[in-house]
Amino acid sequence: MQKILIANRGEIALRIIKTCKALGIETVAIYSEADEGMPFVIEADQAFLIGPPPVNQSYLNVEKIIQIALAEKVDAIHPGYGFLSENAEFARRIHAAGIIFIGPNPDTIEKMGDKIISRQTMEKAGVPIVPGSNSGVVTVEAALALAETYGYPIMLKASGGGGGIGMVRCETEQALKNAFSSTKSRAKAYFGSDEVFVEKCIEGSRHIEVQIFGDDKGQIVSLFERDCSIQRRHQKVIEESPSPSLSMKTRDKMLETAIKAGEAVGYKNAGTVEFIVDADENFYFLEMNTRLQVEHPVTEQITGIDLVEWQIDIAKGNELPLKQSEIKSVGHAMEFRLYAEDPVTFMPSPGTISKLKWGNLDGIRIDYGYVEGSKVTPFYDPMIAKCIINGENREETLQKAAQFFNDLEISGIKTNAPLFVEILADQDFSKGKYTTDFLKNKSLIKKQ
Repeated sequence: MQKILIANRGEIALRIIKTCKALGIETVAIYSEADEGMPFVIEADQAFLIGPPPVNQSYLNVEKIIQIALAEKVDAIHPGYGFLSENAEFARRIHAAGIIFIGPNPDTIEKMGDKIISRQTMEKAGVPIVPGSNSGVVTVEAALALAETYGYPIMLKASGGGGGIGMVRCETEQALKNAFSSTKSRAKAYFGSDEVFVEKCIEGSRHIEVQIFGDDKGQIVSLFERDCSIQRRHQKVIEESPSPSLSMKTRDKMLETAIKAGEAVGYKNAGTVEFIVDADENFYFLEMNTRLQVEHPVTEQITGIDLVEWQIDIAKGNELPLKQSEIKSVGHAMEFRLYAEDPVTFMPSPGTISKLKWGNLDGIRIDYGYVEGSKVTPFYDPMIAKCIINGENREETLQKAAQFFNDLEISGIKTNAPLFVEILADQDFSKGKYTTDFLKNKSLIKKQ
């Protein structure tokens, strides 16, 4: 594998370029008019303008991406995350063009991309799933009947959804009536299908996921868990490993269950099995993400494994580089997603970054997409960087993180850095006592 096209942008494109450079692999970047001059465009060996800023005219332009890949004779395409990363048809088109897709096979992507089919598959494999409907709910009357069975609150979800999109919490019968048609419409607009289903809402829960890897030989390993419970609007904000809430017994059982989930679909390459965990440490399958996760650096920091290198290795047809017994977790790591957004409303804050000073980076990894002078546009996710902080234990990691965000200097745009400062000072968070409702229940930032 001599040349890889990266069908993505920003920090994940830079992240993939870094590993490719270390492996002596040439990289081809694609970019929209809004991203001209961005760091990932500069760092790639080659870069091609793909279209105007709107994603459907640029980063989702399958025809143009494959055209560039064929013209530049690339060996493989890495989709990163988001955009086309979980698009089974895109993966099939790449295979048909004689190019390697760095990810799982298209059938797995398709099966796990449909939340109803994935629930059915996992239940058949003996993986515990959240109580809910295992088929699409067509009418509001049927949804109300299911909600009556499971009890409120319930989650109304789009079958094709992901990343918190197409998911609505309903506390009452009226709330479900109000949300039903709009959720179906949103599902159709975002995912091409208006199929929705109902799940019981697990109160006081944590969101914990397990990184898995599989190869062509049918071998699957886990690379431990990540606690992703600090969220706003169902979007992850902070992730850490090990989870401060799991007993060793539950952790071991969860890792084994994640491997079982991977085996149920013959999983290959990098994937993540996501679980919801209740107050008694009962855990239930939520979904399987058939791609590299935004928070993968957390796993890299505790294992010392380059997950992108593993992805490339397995895409070549090689066996897993390590056996399960050889994969160790050392120390503690946290990832903070630094966004260009108002820390009170969580609304995007586009603009030019006039100043960006990271401060002391000892024991701190920055996976950045923007630099001082970069313009954050309204066209894409406003994540500026991922700040990954690790130490010998959780206490040391928290101390480093608090110092880092107190020292961070960034201006020209609003960011969620002040939110991190307050979270890190919170006693419940410091003790690891938090759930997915943490930000909803805490008034950490005063309204301005």
